[in-house]
Amino acid sequence: MFFSRFKIYILLAILVLASCGKHQKLIKSTDNEAKYAAAVDYYEKNDYYRALQLFQQLINFYQGTEKAEKMQFYYAYCYYHQRDYVLASYYFKRFVNNYPRSALAEEAMFMNAYCYFLDSPNSSLDQTNTLTAIKELQLFINLYPNSARVEEANKLIDQLRAKLQRKDLDIANLYLKMRLYEAAISSFKNILKDFPDSEYKEEILFSILKSYYNYASFSISVKQPERYQSALDSYNELVFQFPDTKYLKEAKNMNRDVLDHVQGRSSTKKNSDIN
Repeated sequence: MFFSRFKIYILLAILVLASCGKHQKLIKSTDNEAKYAAAVDYYEKNDYYRALQLFQQLINFYQGTEKAEKMQFYYAYCYYHQRDYVLASYYFKRFVNNYPRSALAEEAMFMNAYCYFLDSPNSSLDQTNTLTAIKELQLFINLYPNSARVEEANKLIDQLRAKLQRKDLDIANLYLKMRLYEAAISSFKNILKDFPDSEYKEEILFSILKSYYNYASFSISVKQPERYQSALDSYNELVFQFPDTKYLKEAKNMNRDVLDHVQGRSSTKKNSDIN
């Protein structure tokens, strides 16, 4: 049994070495037609690394010929299948620029945008690629409005926008945690402006109330009335849009305190006017 397995391993090793030797001969060969046939064969067998090595040698040689179009398309996909999305997106976009009327241009344009989507990091990191992905997906939709992939492109945009929204929400919550209430209020309001149908709307409205409440509480007395009034307005907006909000108990406690300050201030002012 041991010797049978050993023979199989030896045979496999010989086959691998023979394959490597054949590939190295192709790399050094001046027979570009043989290289092209081998590159396409490698590609179709999912051996993208070897295919890419040969395509790299052939692209300039076949430039301007019928084979160049297919080869440049495969070239971009080689990077894509090796998960090098930066280079893949570059070569897909380059393909579209070089062959705008190609039957493959639509797919290449989508893949250019999709590579940016795949290269978009999680919400805690820089979102430059996320913004670029949205821009490229929207460009694809504009260029190919009747494409079967428009629906998919819109779904990808929604996912990317959700990531941007999550990042903005995390930043706003960080401002609130750091007691930078004015920055928190501005950030929360900007999220509602940018994402009016936000799934986090209830949370955001409560956070605006909480920010105004704390902002007023820690303000000097001369600035408190206006800020408590803003907290009162925020409470009314929350319960108007979400009458059964999960934050109702905490919101009511804050609102009672706000009303005590607002009404107390009003009562003091009336007594002062009488005197």
